[in-house]
Amino acid sequence: MKTRIIVAAIFVPVLFIILFFLPPVWLTAVTAIIGALIAFEFLRAVKGASGIRLYSYPIVAAALVPFGFYFGFGLEVLRAVMFLLVAIMSAEGIIAYEREKRVGIEKILPVVFTGAVIPFFLSSLVCLKMMGNGKLYVLLPIIAAFISDSGAYFAGLYFGKHQAFPRVSPNKTIEGCVGGLLCTVAAMLIYGVILAIVTDLDVKFIALIIYAIVGSLATQLGDLAFSLIKRHSEVKDYGNIIPGHGGMLDRFDSMTFAAPALLALVTVWPAF
Repeated sequence: MKTRIIVAAIFVPVLFIILFFLPPVWLTAVTAIIGALIAFEFLRAVKGASGIRLYSYPIVAAALVPFGFYFGFGLEVLRAVMFLLVAIMSAEGIIAYEREKRVGIEKILPVVFTGAVIPFFLSSLVCLKMMGNGKLYVLLPIIAAFISDSGAYFAGLYFGKHQAFPRVSPNKTIEGCVGGLLCTVAAMLIYGVILAIVTDLDVKFIALIIYAIVGSLATQLGDLAFSLIKRHSEVKDYGNIIPGHGGMLDRFDSMTFAAPALLALVTVWPAF
């Protein structure tokens, strides 16, 4: 716990500086690095690749996708990346089979998922940052993911009695899930009050409440989804790159779901 708190105390201010103060290219670069590390961790956990070459395809692709959105042609890059990953892995399978080896068809999906889908979801942060009032909007998924996770943890620790998903995530409780949701709503409203006081923006608090509910639910679903993959793969953590937190995917699993969900909401219903 002590290590976890110390790392968070260092990590959160640095992340805030990148999100709020630095230009979008910094966030794009960080998102590319995170995506590349997640691709490696995920494939290692599910044994979705073998050898440096097969790992390199999704790692490079995951790093390219955020820059596509930064330069304004993200969907074109995404389509190209998905096609190339499928084509390259198909070619690898054909060549391997001719050499009486095997690259199973089941390895194509993890490569495409980590090389295209996950970085596409994470690139929602870049899209939020580049919107009008982007430095304010990009904080929304951070609030949703981190507050929901923390609120669920402490609510479960002090009040948790009923397991929510005992086989997928034994430590999650119904009380923790509700606590995470309520803490996210409270945090989002506080964020709205701060913006209303220090800016001249017309803050729509109903929209913020919806953001909080959807963001918290998406956060918890993302956490459970990647926990399910860990159970199937029989691993405790995806890695150990962040002391006290596990791997990069262990820390950003919930963000993978929260960021695109909030980008969709902000696009159709801006809160300020």
